[in-house]
Amino acid sequence: MSRFAPVVPAAALLALALTACSSSGVDGTPGGSGVRDPYFPKAGNGGYDATHYDLTLSYTPGARPLTARATITARATQDLSAFNLDLQGLDVEKVTVDGTTARFNRAGQELTVRPRDDLAEGRTFRVTVRYSGTPATITDPDGSEEGWLPTDDGALTLGQPVGSMAWYPGNHHPSDKATYDIKVTVPRGLRAVSNGELRTESTTGGRTTTSWHTAQPMASYLATLAIGRYEISRTATPDRLPVYTAVDPTEADASRRVLARLPEVIDWAEGLFGPYPFTTAGAIVERPGDFGYALETQTRPVFPGAPNMDLLVHELAHQWYGNSVTPESWQDMWLNESFATYAEWLWAEDHGGDTAQQIFDELYAGTHYPLPEDNRAVWSFPPGDPPDAARISGPPVYDRGAMVLHRIRQILADDTAFRALLRGWAGTHRHGNASTEDFTTYVERRAPDKDFDGVWEDWLYGEGKPERPR
Repeated sequence: MSRFAPVVPAAALLALALTACSSSGVDGTPGGSGVRDPYFPKAGNGGYDATHYDLTLSYTPGARPLTARATITARATQDLSAFNLDLQGLDVEKVTVDGTTARFNRAGQELTVRPRDDLAEGRTFRVTVRYSGTPATITDPDGSEEGWLPTDDGALTLGQPVGSMAWYPGNHHPSDKATYDIKVTVPRGLRAVSNGELRTESTTGGRTTTSWHTAQPMASYLATLAIGRYEISRTATPDRLPVYTAVDPTEADASRRVLARLPEVIDWAEGLFGPYPFTTAGAIVERPGDFGYALETQTRPVFPGAPNMDLLVHELAHQWYGNSVTPESWQDMWLNESFATYAEWLWAEDHGGDTAQQIFDELYAGTHYPLPEDNRAVWSFPPGDPPDAARISGPPVYDRGAMVLHRIRQILADDTAFRALLRGWAGTHRHGNASTEDFTTYVERRAPDKDFDGVWEDWLYGEGKPERPR
């Protein structure tokens, strides 16, 4: 049911609106309720740019619902009479804009806020939302679960592609990145682990409050919160980058050997992709039954059980490709997964395994996977144009996307130039957003004497299996 708070008669609402326009000197219009993403058209919102999220949450597993306050700092990109936030479920109790109570209403995932005075283009403002309730678990179009996932001893949040709106309001589209402060209070004995740097942790009155700070821009789908009992490890890379890992005690023994190599992987990746883009690193390992997939949550990827080396390399490579260089829309998902998959190939090549060429040849020949249907799935659609939202994470986005990168490497015919391209792409769009068109243009400008038309037409956008490259 749609509602406003407070309830005001229609005539009075009109008078208030006229007064607001008159007092502010701004004649604004509502911001868009979505950014017209080709796969998730209602995701994100128009009219403003979120720059910082300050989230304060309190949660007791199994005993009482989440209570929370979100303060979002944003800049108006047009004259605004109203703007939207994405929020799935939960009960909104009060909304203020720059400290003044604002009217609001709910419709599906849209929380529409109407400030007392219209906001002028270019103005920085702060909207605070107080809310509570039991956060939802969201089922993706591909059948996987995200959002707020209850676990045996707490909860885990996963946000790709739109799950973050299940636990805090925001501009939930990858094109709008922001910095974060997240403060969480849980019962003593539990830990709350999130992205970025651990700033404070204290226990008072039987409850523990932990504060996390993310200084570099982060897309909302990369935010995470893990609540439970964990074995904590604090180490560092050879360059003294802090590494913080949180592991469910049941997975500690199985995870220890692989996670001990996390600093080594980051050091190797820096040699290929450039400086690590964040101020901290780490991992969260939950029980395998709590969720069904790993996710590259920023600075602290999440694993369903102890990861193997390939998976660790994949999720850490995402810190450059996906987290620092973030897709402009969900159609650009292959830019995340192709680079992370190709990082696995390069790790194998540099550590005595199959070469990238051997893996490419196996995929093309249909012998890479044990099951024939898995090999056929590589060619089921072009990675640059998934047919629908259910397949933005399908096999072609990973494997055939990585084959696109290998075709670029083949055409360059110079490993030094190829590795410079990988590093340059990560550096050029560091902490920003990029589209597929940005990438193809970048490649062509790096090697203007080479012809990449066949790569884009046949491997990136072509239907079916391309002819074997000569």
